[in-house]
Amino acid sequence: MEKETLGQRIYQARKAMGLTQQQFAGDLKISQTHASSMELNTRTIHDRYIKMICFTYGVSEQWLRNGKGAMFEEGRDFRLEELISNFKKLDEHLQDYVLKQIRLALEYQEKEK
Repeated sequence: MEKETLGQRIYQARKAMGLTQQQFAGDLKISQTHASSMELNTRTIHDRYIKMICFTYGVSEQWLRNGKGAMFEEGRDFRLEELISNFKKLDEHLQDYVLKQIRLALEYQEKEK
């Protein structure tokens, strides 16, 4: 059996996260052509891109580099990370609004118990 390539594992991780190649490339600040070349192993995949993929998406570096272990790091809460990332993009007034809505949702949840 032929060993999986680094590019194939990048492709698998991207698909597992439900990302298009365009979304993936945008998150990593590379062109879609560059992302495609990495997945097809037609371009050298530099260490910095491996580290960026692992940091950005919580992909296990050991799995990405050599296919061993689980695809994703255990214990990471991706929904929380997305929430924090998006919250930081909001201006101060919208951040206050979101916090107020969270407090209201918590109050509602408590009443429903």
